[in-house]
Amino acid sequence: MSPSVPPSTPSAPAATTPAHAVSPTSAELLDFVRRTAADPDLIASLPLDPEGRTWVRLQGPGGSEAWLIGWPPGTGTGWHDHAESVGAFLTAAGTLKEHSLAARLPTDGWKTLELSEGVDRERELATGQGRAFGRNHVHEVLNESTTEHAVSVHAYYPPLPQIRRYSRTGEVLRLESVERPEDWQ
Repeated sequence: MSPSVPPSTPSAPAATTPAHAVSPTSAELLDFVRRTAADPDLIASLPLDPEGRTWVRLQGPGGSEAWLIGWPPGTGTGWHDHAESVGAFLTAAGTLKEHSLAARLPTDGWKTLELSEGVDRERELATGQGRAFGRNHVHEVLNESTTEHAVSVHAYYPPLPQIRRYSRTGEVLRLESVERPEDWQ
């Protein structure tokens, strides 16, 4: 990802991880994104572009990777996963839709999979709503509004080692590419 916003990074609320935790859990990441999204000054500081998504990196809890993301009307991520990272995201403004798969996919050694019936999930996440997810969670996130921007907060642990991108035709999911952090610079 190459940011389309100025390189300055606004401050997020102080990140806290319980002393007993070696790394943040998805529940702790969800708590972080919830607290961060409740900061109206931070949310308002994100420049919004009418053409493409904008983002600013934030300091996440316990060494996690966190992002504030702006979504113009009609934009989305396409199908992807976050590899071995657990994560959470929450809509801070507007409404986002998530399509996901309720199936654990093999992590390596495949290019095409035929999905079983009943694995599709869909949730609408209005302002203040979010979700946590585990490793290898395959989903796509969309702003289906034709007029309104959406803003969301995301956190991942460990910091994203890679993102696998997929295409989908009916019940067939195809691995298209694997991105690594150096691809986003």
